[in-house]
Amino acid sequence: MSLPSSRKPRPTRGLTRRAPQPRRVALAKVKDDLSRYLRLAESEEVVITRHGRPAGVLIGFGSEEAWFDYRLEHHPEFLRRIQVARTAIAAGRGIKLEDLPK
Repeated sequence: MSLPSSRKPRPTRGLTRRAPQPRRVALAKVKDDLSRYLRLAESEEVVITRHGRPAGVLIGFGSEEAWFDYRLEHHPEFLRRIQVARTAIAAGRGIKLEDLPK
Protein backbone atom coordinates (compact mmCIF):
# COMPACT_ATOMS: atom_id res chain seq x y z
CA MET A 1 0.00 0.00 0.00
CA SER A 2 1.41 3.39 -0.95
CA LEU A 3 1.11 6.48 1.16
CA PRO A 4 -0.71 9.46 -0.29
CA SER A 5 1.53 12.26 -1.44
CA SER A 6 1.88 15.22 0.88
CA ARG A 7 1.78 17.50 -2.15
CA LYS A 8 -1.66 18.63 -3.11
CA PRO A 9 -2.43 18.99 -6.79
CA ARG A 10 -2.63 22.64 -7.83
CA PRO A 11 -5.81 23.69 -9.55
CA THR A 12 -5.33 24.90 -13.09
CA ARG A 13 -7.00 28.15 -13.96
CA GLY A 14 -7.44 28.81 -17.62
CA LEU A 15 -4.89 27.92 -20.20
CA THR A 16 -1.25 28.11 -19.38
CA ARG A 17 0.71 29.11 -22.44
CA ARG A 18 4.40 29.36 -22.96
CA ALA A 19 5.83 32.24 -24.87
CA PRO A 20 6.55 31.19 -28.43
CA GLN A 21 10.11 30.00 -28.82
CA PRO A 22 12.16 31.72 -31.49
CA ARG A 23 13.20 29.69 -34.48
CA ARG A 24 16.80 28.53 -34.11
CA VAL A 25 18.79 28.09 -37.30
CA ALA A 26 22.40 27.03 -37.76
CA LEU A 27 24.70 29.65 -39.25
CA ALA A 28 25.58 27.33 -42.14
CA LYS A 29 21.90 27.12 -43.16
CA VAL A 30 21.49 30.90 -42.98
CA LYS A 31 24.57 31.37 -45.14
CA ASP A 32 23.19 28.94 -47.71
CA ASP A 33 19.76 30.59 -47.96
CA LEU A 34 19.91 34.09 -46.47
CA SER A 35 17.00 35.52 -48.47
CA ARG A 36 14.67 32.79 -47.17
CA TYR A 37 15.56 33.53 -43.56
CA LEU A 38 15.25 37.30 -44.08
CA ARG A 39 11.68 36.76 -45.32
CA LEU A 40 11.01 34.51 -42.34
CA ALA A 41 12.43 37.11 -39.95
CA GLU A 42 9.78 39.61 -41.08
CA SER A 43 7.19 37.59 -39.15
CA GLU A 44 9.13 35.77 -36.43
CA GLU A 45 12.36 35.94 -34.47
CA VAL A 46 15.21 33.93 -35.96
CA VAL A 47 18.10 33.05 -33.67
CA ILE A 48 21.27 32.14 -35.53
CA THR A 49 23.31 29.48 -33.79
CA ARG A 50 26.97 28.57 -34.03
CA HIS A 51 27.85 25.10 -32.78
CA GLY A 52 24.36 24.85 -31.26
CA ARG A 53 24.69 28.02 -29.20
CA PRO A 54 22.95 31.35 -29.89
CA ALA A 55 25.28 33.68 -31.79
CA GLY A 56 22.93 36.37 -33.12
CA VAL A 57 19.43 37.34 -34.06
CA LEU A 58 18.15 38.01 -37.56
CA ILE A 59 15.62 40.84 -37.66
CA GLY A 60 13.47 41.39 -40.73
CA PHE A 61 11.34 44.41 -41.58
CA GLY A 62 8.08 44.11 -43.47
CA SER A 63 8.01 47.80 -44.35
CA GLU A 64 10.04 50.99 -44.38
CA GLU A 65 8.00 52.16 -41.37
CA ALA A 66 8.99 49.07 -39.37
CA TRP A 67 12.65 49.83 -40.15
CA PHE A 68 12.20 53.45 -39.02
CA ASP A 69 10.48 52.35 -35.78
CA TYR A 70 13.30 49.90 -35.02
CA ARG A 71 15.96 52.55 -35.58
CA LEU A 72 14.11 55.04 -33.39
CA GLU A 73 13.57 52.53 -30.56
CA HIS A 74 17.29 51.71 -30.50
CA HIS A 75 18.76 55.19 -31.05
CA PRO A 76 20.75 56.19 -27.92
CA GLU A 77 20.01 59.93 -28.20
CA PHE A 78 16.27 59.34 -28.58
CA LEU A 79 16.26 57.00 -25.57
CA ARG A 80 18.22 59.57 -23.54
CA ARG A 81 15.72 62.31 -24.39
CA ILE A 82 12.80 60.08 -23.41
CA GLN A 83 14.45 59.39 -20.04
CA VAL A 84 15.08 63.10 -19.45
CA ALA A 85 11.44 63.88 -20.27
CA ARG A 86 10.15 61.14 -17.95
CA THR A 87 12.36 62.43 -15.13
CA ALA A 88 11.06 65.97 -15.67
CA ILE A 89 7.44 64.79 -15.61
CA ALA A 90 8.04 62.77 -12.43
CA ALA A 91 9.52 65.91 -10.83
CA GLY A 92 6.45 67.95 -11.81
CA ARG A 93 8.24 69.97 -14.49
CA GLY A 94 6.21 68.66 -17.41
CA ILE A 95 3.61 70.53 -19.45
CA LYS A 96 0.21 69.01 -20.10
CA LEU A 97 -0.74 68.66 -23.73
CA GLU A 98 -3.91 70.65 -23.07
CA ASP A 99 -1.79 73.56 -21.79
CA LEU A 100 0.22 73.91 -24.99
CA PRO A 101 -0.72 76.83 -27.23
CA LYS A 102 -2.70 75.82 -30.28
